[in-house]
Amino acid sequence: MERVYDMKNNTEINRRNFMKKAGMLTAASVLPLPSFATTSKPKFKMGLQLFTVRDTMAENPVATLKTVAALGYQDLETYGYDGEKDMYYGFKASEFKEILDDLQLTATSGHYGFSDYFKSSDNDMKRFVDQCITGAKALNKRYITWPWLAPEYRTIENFKILAEKLNSIGEQVAKAGLGFAYHNHDFEFTDHHGEHGYSSILYDTDPELVKLQMDMYWVEHSSKLSPKQLIENHPGRFVMWHIKDMDKLTRDYTELGNGSIDYITMLSDIDTDALEYYYLEQGGNFAQNSMQSITDSADYFKKHLQRFL
Repeated sequence: MERVYDMKNNTEINRRNFMKKAGMLTAASVLPLPSFATTSKPKFKMGLQLFTVRDTMAENPVATLKTVAALGYQDLETYGYDGEKDMYYGFKASEFKEILDDLQLTATSGHYGFSDYFKSSDNDMKRFVDQCITGAKALNKRYITWPWLAPEYRTIENFKILAEKLNSIGEQVAKAGLGFAYHNHDFEFTDHHGEHGYSSILYDTDPELVKLQMDMYWVEHSSKLSPKQLIENHPGRFVMWHIKDMDKLTRDYTELGNGSIDYITMLSDIDTDALEYYYLEQGGNFAQNSMQSITDSADYFKKHLQRFL
């Protein structure tokens, strides 16, 4: 019998019964699920970065994933892996993979806490990378992604150091048979007396070892170049995208279709040759709550944008 440990109640329960029970505990049972019409099979799976629903993933990850799957999301990007314990969201990596399999979900990338090791020794970084490789392989992921650089490290000198670290990690990850990528925010585009951190990431890293995950919201928010221009200028580099919208007044996050980014025009005229995976995301500023936001964004995406991908 397959079993899983229920951390909240300190009891061991049958995993499948847990999943069945969990479906009644969160928004999965109360949200109206919209009906979607598709005219042709999309080229890519509709993905979700789970950081969007980090509140409900902390409360009840299985019930959250049941809702995610019911909404039509098929692929996931994870965050928050515990390398010391080999755990995702309170489950051993192997158990979490079984949960995903039961829901017919895949996980193709993960955001891992590399920034915490920025000042660590090379050996400590390599040890952490090995843990990430173990966790990624357990879920059959294709990519390991560096998602963030802490504010205290955001200097031009440190961006050059970052590029060296990215090359080293990329080589280690490639030897393990996986891909490695860097995810941007806004701070990479900050002007430092005519220099930008993203230039080091683009030009001081090996394109074969370090791929890029474009956060289209942050590019629209802070870069002088558009997503289309960046992709055209660096063919083969941007293998993953984050798709999220920008509030028309505050420029904060918002649900797809509510904001100022014209994704219909953008996605209808953008090169997808290098694209392998994309993930819808909303880091906060929810109109109601995170679960309703992934519902509304999925609805808009399927009706208006999925035909381009």
